[in-house]
Amino acid sequence: MAKGPKARFAWMLAFSVPSLTTFPSVGKAESGSFNPCNTKDPGFGIYSHWDRSPLKGQMLAPQRGGIGKDGAFDVMFHFHGHEVARKEWVRVMDGAVLVGIDLGIGSGPYEQAFQAPEAFRQLVESVERAVAKNTGRPTAHARHIGLSAWSAGYGAVQTLLTQPYAQRVVDSVILIDGLHSGYANGVPNAQQLKPFLDFARRAAAGEKFMFISHSAIVPPGYASTTETAHFVVNTLGGHPHKSSARPGDPERLSLIERYTKGNFHARGFSGNGKFDHCAQIGLLRDILQVHIKPRWNSPKGRAE
Repeated sequence: MAKGPKARFAWMLAFSVPSLTTFPSVGKAESGSFNPCNTKDPGFGIYSHWDRSPLKGQMLAPQRGGIGKDGAFDVMFHFHGHEVARKEWVRVMDGAVLVGIDLGIGSGPYEQAFQAPEAFRQLVESVERAVAKNTGRPTAHARHIGLSAWSAGYGAVQTLLTQPYAQRVVDSVILIDGLHSGYANGVPNAQQLKPFLDFARRAAAGEKFMFISHSAIVPPGYASTTETAHFVVNTLGGHPHKSSARPGDPERLSLIERYTKGNFHARGFSGNGKFDHCAQIGLLRDILQVHIKPRWNSPKGRAE
């Protein structure tokens, strides 16, 4: 990965957004009193509080249930912003496990954390042990596994999708305003994007599920999430279709384009400010409700 994309989130999360004279597209998130970087906390719902049992990060599991008679359960690994993800997760999910992992403000630490081929398998196994202990089911095992990332977290997904174990066991990938690359001959670097392109092809063919979103932010010196999203869509033989904001869009986001092929989905939104970047995490709720819940049909959990 080029130095620029690795450093991207030191810039983004410090919110040193370039002058609006240079990038004039301002989204709804930049106006009004609503702060999408610090949304209202809905609590934990049917879920217990964070559990630090996994080898990395923390786990959110149902207080009761969430596991089948055969010990099967579903788990989403979310990289970057575990608390903002939790706020969306508990509003719609009712059984699957969430593992939140935060490793800093740049994509580099996320890439490095999973470079060892056995690292992700060991993390999954640690979650299985934790679920087995919490539920009293020694046969607990992950059935559906998903990778979700906002912002810098894409670095972990990029590394994992190069590895045979993750390629085999990961069912779903969600990238929220966080797919970047360097340039090669003036276009996004296809070699850097190859793990995502390969997974996108499998999703488009109906084998896997993938959802990517982008804002209108233009970073300095490397490909934006808009450019990379378009590159992936074009690789699949398609072109984004112009769209308009809908009443059901997450608060403060304005849809401007969309593309779907099989189980691959790309959505583009206006806005290039810090709040526009934060507001994108609100998409997670809709992605989970519309796509992941019916796809996984996870065993139901409940409060004590």
